[in-house]
Amino acid sequence: MAYDVVIGLEAHAQLLTASKMFCGCSTVFGAAPNTQTCPVCLGMPGVLPVINQKAVEFAIRTGLALNCTIAPMNRFARKNYFYPDLPKGYQISQYELPICQDGWVEFGENWTAKRIRIRRAHLEEDAGKNLHTGIADASHVDLNRAGTPLLEIVTEPDMRSPDEAVAYLKKLRDILVSQNVCDGNMEEGSLRCEPNLSLRPVGSKELGTKVELKNINSFKFVKAAMEYEIKRQTKVLDEGGKVVQETRLWDPEKGETAVMRSKEEAHDYRYFPEPDLVPLRITPAMIDQGRKTLLEFPAAKHKRFMEEYGLPEYDADVLTAEKALADFFEATVKAQAEATSLAGKELGKETSNWIMVELIGLLNKGKPGKDGLAEPLSISQSPVSPKDLADLLLMKRKGDISGTIGKTVLEEMFSTRLGWTLPPGKQAISQPITGPPLAHPSVYEIVQNRCLMQVSDEGALEKIIDEVMAKNQQQVLQYRSGKEQLFGFFVGQVMKASGGKANPAQVNELLKRKLAG
Repeated sequence: MAYDVVIGLEAHAQLLTASKMFCGCSTVFGAAPNTQTCPVCLGMPGVLPVINQKAVEFAIRTGLALNCTIAPMNRFARKNYFYPDLPKGYQISQYELPICQDGWVEFGENWTAKRIRIRRAHLEEDAGKNLHTGIADASHVDLNRAGTPLLEIVTEPDMRSPDEAVAYLKKLRDILVSQNVCDGNMEEGSLRCEPNLSLRPVGSKELGTKVELKNINSFKFVKAAMEYEIKRQTKVLDEGGKVVQETRLWDPEKGETAVMRSKEEAHDYRYFPEPDLVPLRITPAMIDQGRKTLLEFPAAKHKRFMEEYGLPEYDADVLTAEKALADFFEATVKAQAEATSLAGKELGKETSNWIMVELIGLLNKGKPGKDGLAEPLSISQSPVSPKDLADLLLMKRKGDISGTIGKTVLEEMFSTRLGWTLPPGKQAISQPITGPPLAHPSVYEIVQNRCLMQVSDEGALEKIIDEVMAKNQQQVLQYRSGKEQLFGFFVGQVMKASGGKANPAQVNELLKRKLAG
């Protein structure tokens, strides 16, 4: 029998607040286990929670970005269940009165556009984290994450394939990151996804029994888990069995899902209003303020990059795929524009090329670790700032350095600041250092210390050209006899003799004049 796939998604987005949902503990990732806790997030008797105002503001902004209605009155509830990483024995969440309802997200364009309805988005606190590493047959609990503000975003069952679900999740992540409410780091658990998947016979209107896939933290795993689950449920139904409503975990090493626990009805959580928190009222002024804080959406930024900076679609795709990368590009262009009279379209394409090819190429090489293996660096980890790159491009534009020298200066600055130890003979720049090595050199200091300033003096260039022509008299005669393709040979020889520092435009002009006899 053929089946339709029906998928709904629950996404848990950690909000970028400095403190937790109901207490003042830090939310910084990576601290030593159980060092960011207090009696409130540890669930000690007699403590009282206080709602984080910034989390509420972020929820309103997100709801507006997701085209939701913001509820004027909503409240928190206790969701009761036991788990080792839940110190209170219950989670403070929102149930029948969530803060955001009835929204939508759209992805694709024209006839491929797909709208996914958002049923609700509600505030809650995160649980801690169980660690199953270290001593054999022992588990540990880190409660640093317990109490971190979460926004749980729940869709209607509108997706019909794993590809659609992944496309929606990517779009959702782009929106969250663009609004500065979540960093979208799935590896660190800042954004986690729980697909609810069921099968039904083709043409049937009745939904099948759904299975929840718990806490998946990468697009690749989300797709793989759903594809496996479709095959598993298809086999169960084809063999005459019944799919059991349950929660399953994805095992990436085995490439399969496994039962975590049976999934009963929602009332088994014994939701009831949180007695320590009064209802939360959202005023029209708070919603208006939320609209004012909305930031540029990824699609709008993509269009603007093409129009304002004259970028081709591919460049705009790459640069707007990550907010930090788009910000780096714009800051680099702005720094150049402030130092010149040039506009965005005159600076955009060259800046884009240097970021996409040269800088990202260096970032992808990464920083060697203790084991000798290098992991790629993100743009936010770049040791080269937008101002550094702007300075380099300005020197190139003024003719102080050539493009070739500019690339080696960039590598020198990048490697020096990262503390790379390059093997003998693999130094980024071959010119000797004329002064003491610099720990954190600027573009100008590298050019000065390495004697890399471009040679534009006509007399000096003529002398180099004369020496090259004297060493290659046979090629000079061949050129003057009509073999004009040798011109590139002479340009290469002059650039080589000058150590790459000769001004290319002047070299071309002088060579043509001298070779003409």
